[in-house]
Amino acid sequence: MEIGATSEISLEELQLAARNHGLPLEALRYPITPLGLHYLLIHFDIPDVDAATWRLRVGGRVERPFELSLEGLKARPSQTLAVTLECAGNGRALLAPHVVSQPWLRDAVGTAEWTGTPLAPLLEEAGVEDGAVEVVFTGLDRGVQGDVEHAYERSLPVADAMRDEVLLAYAVNGQPLPPQHGFPLRLVVPGWYGMTHVKWLAGITVVDEPFRGWQQDVAYHLRASEDEHGTPVTRIQPRALLVPPGIPEFLSRSRLVEAGAVVLEGRAWSGWAPIERVEVSADGGETWRDARLDEPLSDFAWRGWTLEWPAEPGEYELCCRATDAAGNTQPFEPEWNYDGVCNNAVQRVPVTVR
Repeated sequence: MEIGATSEISLEELQLAARNHGLPLEALRYPITPLGLHYLLIHFDIPDVDAATWRLRVGGRVERPFELSLEGLKARPSQTLAVTLECAGNGRALLAPHVVSQPWLRDAVGTAEWTGTPLAPLLEEAGVEDGAVEVVFTGLDRGVQGDVEHAYERSLPVADAMRDEVLLAYAVNGQPLPPQHGFPLRLVVPGWYGMTHVKWLAGITVVDEPFRGWQQDVAYHLRASEDEHGTPVTRIQPRALLVPPGIPEFLSRSRLVEAGAVVLEGRAWSGWAPIERVEVSADGGETWRDARLDEPLSDFAWRGWTLEWPAEPGEYELCCRATDAAGNTQPFEPEWNYDGVCNNAVQRVPVTVR
């Protein structure tokens, strides 16, 4: 199912789409996404935070609870990582039957350089007690979803929270976090879908039983119906995206390309393992050719790819698919689920060569 196959977008969903935004696919040309083009999803409202009085609280099942100011966090050892973030709902609007929520196409992605201090040393200093099972991250954004009023909160198993690459980020692309990206502090969990990266972070709480908050226990599950609990969404599924070649028709966004040698390019990523193969088809998936892969930006960022296509006059459907080192490959067709998450089906781009 492609763009144009869904006609059920409601005014409520249009309102969400106006508040949030995706990456224009031509911006895949940038290895590091300019911040204004990086995808953005805000569940509730952007909190009004005074950095001078803001504090990060670390507590729960720890031996030494404490608080840190923003300046205190910046004084700690820092790290900068290039990380690809993708919304778990990327591709939702392309599912049938229609799933009501933020109507993403394939543009809910971006790669930025996040700067912050690693989380693990803070937890070690606090002294995680025996019997702890998860770490809960609480944001300052609050609202109602599923008829439940709550702050946005998510948790990670202790072992995942202690991974070296997990950051408490206070800067992005060399500048302080802007309000929409979580000022003054956000969590960055490389390899995991965007719902994990709690923004406007205010509290870190170690707990001795699984966290049952709404965003953790109800939302972001692979399930066939509302009554089913399903499987929690965690790491990003492999995906390749193509920079649409040529020029677009304004409304349909279909592409017009001049005949000749056309260099196709794009990006590919996975949260499970490094990308090791990208294949490209010009005939709707009947035949495939291997693209050339660029060197990766980091262990947690997308990988560029290119392929020269000898374009002859006619109608074509360009496709691309990624395979990671763990053997995960994109499916050609999407698999429907109740929440409309993890749709990493192959991209299809109609092209007219003239």
